[in-house]
Amino acid sequence: MVGQDKIELAKKKAAEKAVEDNLQKNMIVGIGSGSTVVYAVQKIAQMNRKNDLQLKCIPTSFQAYQLIVENDLTLVSLDQYPEIDLDFDGADEIDANLNLIKGGGGCLVQEKIIASNSTKVIIIADYRKNSKLLGEKWKKGVPIEVIPMAYVPVMRKMEKIGGHPVLRMAKAKAGPLVTDNGNFIVDVDFGRIKTPSELEGKLLAIPGVVDTGLFIGMTSKAYIGQQDGNILIKP
Repeated sequence: MVGQDKIELAKKKAAEKAVEDNLQKNMIVGIGSGSTVVYAVQKIAQMNRKNDLQLKCIPTSFQAYQLIVENDLTLVSLDQYPEIDLDFDGADEIDANLNLIKGGGGCLVQEKIIASNSTKVIIIADYRKNSKLLGEKWKKGVPIEVIPMAYVPVMRKMEKIGGHPVLRMAKAKAGPLVTDNGNFIVDVDFGRIKTPSELEGKLLAIPGVVDTGLFIGMTSKAYIGQQDGNILIKP
């Protein structure tokens, strides 16, 4: 089995196990973003059809919205259901304390809003995302959503607190990547992050920062697919 096939199998197994262990009837479910969540939604839809679970699903992005609709799940909004039972999402990196870096795919603010209003947050990932410290394996920096007019002074302030910021550019068009909220993303390399909560506090204090891709103390459990086909469940 080639490397990419192993990674996809690890994602799929972790997603299916996470859904099987946690999904129950009549739940309000947050649906995260990214490639791993696709497998989770497919499993959710399969269980929903088989057992008539009567789930209601809230998306964190346009991608998540499409996944819910395409899999014939019931789409609802945070306005209707501000208290969420269970949130399934992915991560770019998971540290030993279940803190996360998220936003590598361009989504983070709406994901954090959904996670913060969820009773349980279940993270699904493959073995490449498991680290002792944030920044150990994820080398692209902490994604930070910023107000477009403020990105230059924000980047300068990030340099003053030890970061190396880069404005993320779009791949399919000229210019910066624009989030679902109409903002820019700045990726900031801080190296290995020993005190992520302290760093997040400094970043959120910068005017023009909407939110960061640091998810601190929000994860209930992480299901991490391993190279050998097993699943590591943290904690």
